[in-house]
Amino acid sequence: MAEILVQALPYIQKYAGKIVVVKYGGSAMLNPELKHAVMNDVVLLSQVGVRVVLVHGGGPEITALLDRLGMEPTFVDGLRVTDEATSEVVQMVLAGKINKDLAAMANEMGGRAIGLCGMDAGMIKAQKVKAAVDLGFVGDVSHVNTAPITLALEHGYIPIIATVGTDDSSHVMNINADTASAAIAAALGAENVIMMTDIRGLMRDMSDPSSLISSVDVSDVPRLIEEGVVTGGMIPKVICLADAVKRGVTRAVMIDGRIPHAILIEMFSDQGIGTLFKGGMT
Repeated sequence: MAEILVQALPYIQKYAGKIVVVKYGGSAMLNPELKHAVMNDVVLLSQVGVRVVLVHGGGPEITALLDRLGMEPTFVDGLRVTDEATSEVVQMVLAGKINKDLAAMANEMGGRAIGLCGMDAGMIKAQKVKAAVDLGFVGDVSHVNTAPITLALEHGYIPIIATVGTDDSSHVMNINADTASAAIAAALGAENVIMMTDIRGLMRDMSDPSSLISSVDVSDVPRLIEEGVVTGGMIPKVICLADAVKRGVTRAVMIDGRIPHAILIEMFSDQGIGTLFKGGMT
């Protein structure tokens, strides 16, 4: 135990007072033990002086409620087609249930969490995603108002953010959590953005975990997409992380959220896990 603490100390000192944005989703949201581990990590980070911001999605819970309501979910290129009725369900599940459940769990663990969503104080403004088919009220982030986030951080709170925003007409917009977390990290000038996924990281062969790519220069991302190393649903995740680095985030990492305490292992150990995206500001 003492050896682990000694190894972690320089990393704790490195991140003290810095902003770290964690995108929470995937299996780690569905498995009670993993959820407990994630929230434990977030609270611990806060208590050792890291200014942690948790950004979450909740696709499976949205789909489950749609099923119960007899509304069939539809996806195009990994994005949920969001009509008027679906946007109401998205708002209820993300901002009304998951967000408050996570805040309550963090508070139970001794943290000081406050649940927010992109609609609060105009935090996340979005414009309709341009796609080959009409996706409805699905948004790309056009602006992040960091004031409510920094206000919470300055008073020692952990902001937990649900990724629903508004367009210029104040209509609810469903925003991909990967996209939102990268945009929030860039707007905050974060030291680190950590994206939790259900795979080890970026791999040359998705069927071979040993082919993990430990680090990627953001300038190589277009080539990796062209070569087919990055495909399907990984494309928007990788583009988001690369964009965060280009916009000044010091570290952008994709990690396996199925590993208990993956956040702490990534931040406070010599080896780290997952895939680091590196490069420079454009």
